[in-house]
Amino acid sequence: MSDVPETPQPQAKTSEPHPLDAVTGGAFSAATSSERAARVREWLATQPTPERLQEVFKELSARDKGAARAVRERLDEMRRAQAQEAIAADWAAKAEALLAAPRLNIADAMAWQRDAARAGAPLSREPLSQLKTQLAERVKTIEDLQHRVQVQREAAVLLAQRIEVLSTKPWKDAQAALALLSADVERWQAQAQELSGDASWPSVEPRFPTQLDASRSQLLVVWEAFQSAVQQTVAAAADPQAALPPVPVWADELRQARGLPTEAEKAATARGPAAAVPAVRTKADPAQLEAAQQAVGEALAKLQEATAQGQGKASTGAATALRAVLKVHGKLIDGDLEQKVHAALVAAGELEGWQRWSADQVREELVAKAEALNQRPEGQALGGRKLQETLRQLREQWKRADQGAPANHALWKRFDEACNQAHKAVEAWLEKVRAESAQHRSQRQALIDEVKAWAAQQDALGTPDWKAASRVLHQFGERWRASGHVSEKVFAELQPLWKQALSEAGAPLAAAQKASLAQRHAMIEEAAVLGAAPQLRIDAVKALQQRWQVEAQAVPLDRRQEQKLWDAFRKPIDDAFARKSAAREREAGQLGERDRAVLQASKALEAANAAGDAQQIRTAMAALEAALREQPAAGAPTEVPAATESAPAQQDQSEVAQEPAAEAAAKPSVPAAQPRAVVAVRGDDRPGARKPATEAPDPRGGRFGERRDRDGQRKPRSDDSWGRAGRDRHADAGPRAPRLGDTAFRAQRDALDQAQVTLRKLAAQAHGEALTQLVAAWKARDAAQMPSAQELGGRVTGTGRAAWTQALSSPAAGDASEALLRLEIAADVPTPAEQIAARRALQLQMLTRRNDPAPAQTWEQDAARVLAAPADEGQSRRLQNALKALMRR
Repeated sequence: MSDVPETPQPQAKTSEPHPLDAVTGGAFSAATSSERAARVREWLATQPTPERLQEVFKELSARDKGAARAVRERLDEMRRAQAQEAIAADWAAKAEALLAAPRLNIADAMAWQRDAARAGAPLSREPLSQLKTQLAERVKTIEDLQHRVQVQREAAVLLAQRIEVLSTKPWKDAQAALALLSADVERWQAQAQELSGDASWPSVEPRFPTQLDASRSQLLVVWEAFQSAVQQTVAAAADPQAALPPVPVWADELRQARGLPTEAEKAATARGPAAAVPAVRTKADPAQLEAAQQAVGEALAKLQEATAQGQGKASTGAATALRAVLKVHGKLIDGDLEQKVHAALVAAGELEGWQRWSADQVREELVAKAEALNQRPEGQALGGRKLQETLRQLREQWKRADQGAPANHALWKRFDEACNQAHKAVEAWLEKVRAESAQHRSQRQALIDEVKAWAAQQDALGTPDWKAASRVLHQFGERWRASGHVSEKVFAELQPLWKQALSEAGAPLAAAQKASLAQRHAMIEEAAVLGAAPQLRIDAVKALQQRWQVEAQAVPLDRRQEQKLWDAFRKPIDDAFARKSAAREREAGQLGERDRAVLQASKALEAANAAGDAQQIRTAMAALEAALREQPAAGAPTEVPAATESAPAQQDQSEVAQEPAAEAAAKPSVPAAQPRAVVAVRGDDRPGARKPATEAPDPRGGRFGERRDRDGQRKPRSDDSWGRAGRDRHADAGPRAPRLGDTAFRAQRDALDQAQVTLRKLAAQAHGEALTQLVAAWKARDAAQMPSAQELGGRVTGTGRAAWTQALSSPAAGDASEALLRLEIAADVPTPAEQIAARRALQLQMLTRRNDPAPAQTWEQDAARVLAAPADEGQSRRLQNALKALMRR
């Protein structure tokens, strides 16, 4: 039944305009929420002050939260902007302090940018963007200075190598190159002085100034010694009495010029006359020149190969070997080979310095990563396994860095200390893992023992419950998988024991499943035989289905396998029912005259249902009843369609519909014999006496599923539909009409069911309208608006309606509170919360009045008392709820 529509509420009085309505452009006086939101957006475009925004949001959120959302978003945006400004000012002060410091640490500058980003500072806006650029330029300048220091170190090494090579040449070549070499040394010193005088030089890491000073002092020592040796050599060449220079090659040249034996010739003479003969030769032997060229060329090839492969240590060793060869054979090689040797030594020196610098950069990064592992907050610390993997990777990277460049012991000490400190957490985690592994091992071993004990217990039972056994085995498997982590060695030890125990425990179930599988395959073959039979035996199908269900409930199988077997079992039965359904449809296509009449009457009833007119629906129902009771013409054969089964092929085989006898479809119906009226019957009231039949038996016999009462009368099945019961309820009126076909039967059944539902809806609607009209007459105190007796329904008597009319005709007087409570008690409907105490008190009073009629007997008089009282909105709602239930019963 539809709810009775509420009477319209009286309109509230127009309130005065809100004080903020003029400020917001009419947002408070707008009629709809969308208009308020639009006016609020227009007002926000004027950029109001935060105080005004807060005031408007406070007032508007109590009226319309949707319209106040834009104001709240603007307030949130302003708060975020203020917070951003505060954060920006804080980090700007920190950046300015870094820039103003005389010494800037690169790590501090990088940490400023990282920490500012984490704190949510707006680095893309001024002034932080400019400060970030200044810090980046400052860091770039410092890194450039450090790189230039590395270049200066390599340049010093190259200058020292040039001086060393010149010491193996004739002294005149060294004297000729002295001016150019002096200019290069002065230029190097000027560049070094420029580096140390740069404004950012204090911010350079402490090791770089130390390296530059060491390179300067070493170069100056070598350069001063070289200059002194050249000056001494020039003086010795001009004065035969002057002392010889400390350079062996130059001293030998001066000895030869003075006609003195060289150091090599003196050594040969000391060894014997045979060795002294070739020493007096002044011109080099071609074989000696060739050997010198070959030795220097081999050493040069090794150095070039090591340099090309980028091997720092190998290139350093090859360069040292080449210098050793030059000391012996340097004066015997030609100019082209000398230029190649010089270029190779220069390249080897650059590679060595670059690899050392890059390796230190990698080491510093690894040290920073290792130290960061110990500086993580407690909530952001890495897990034990991940920390262990991270430490292993860091140490592997350090080894690779040491393979290509000389070691750095200071960085290694910091790196090793940080890794050892972080490894303490790994050790604690390993101890915890070992304890958990031992616990998990004991749990798994206990589970194996439990499985063995359960298997022994099942063997003692004899005939266990296979479903329960399968469930327990599955639970054992789940517990094994959830038993926690153990090491690979322990798992390899326990897994075979677990498999063996589980296999022994599940062996009886596996055997039962194998036997059940064979039995189900046999039932599938039997179902195929039944489905292929020309006449489907319903009793055999039901028995076979029951056997399958018993087997399926006794022995469980895998869900997929069981579903496949079930599909294979039901397929032949489904095919047989499909064939029968097709036959029924073919037979149903040949409708009889009575079936066509029933179909036409059913369609007319459906049209009346769609129209929603109660009178048309009742007329169409009467026409359908007449079509159902219509008898065939005299002499015409009565058709008994065979398509009356209601078991489609798609129906579950566990619920096979009852099948009537198939032979009845092929035989014409035998006209029923007219029963003779019994005039008098001799009474026999002895116990167990058989009563004589008062009606000739029906030659057609009873339908399948019909029941008979004690008098022998047929009764429709309890699960039969209204249509089939309707066909049988007229059996006593005379010879029954022939059975309808399936199509006509379903059509008339659906049409009648829908007609009943439609009539109930129309009655409920009419009932609701009558209640609304009654309440309106009460409020207007007009008996003329009283609904008619037909509209009020059969529950309201004529006396009751007359009392209601009289109550509406007289002026309003009296109190309706007790009458309303009696109506609510009679209708068993809830009472408002404020009247619950009064209702309980009234019920207690009614218990003491034993002879008074109950509220369910006097509800019409109570309603008249309510109608005689003044109308009230709350009372009218209570009256409607009570009468709705009372007039519906």
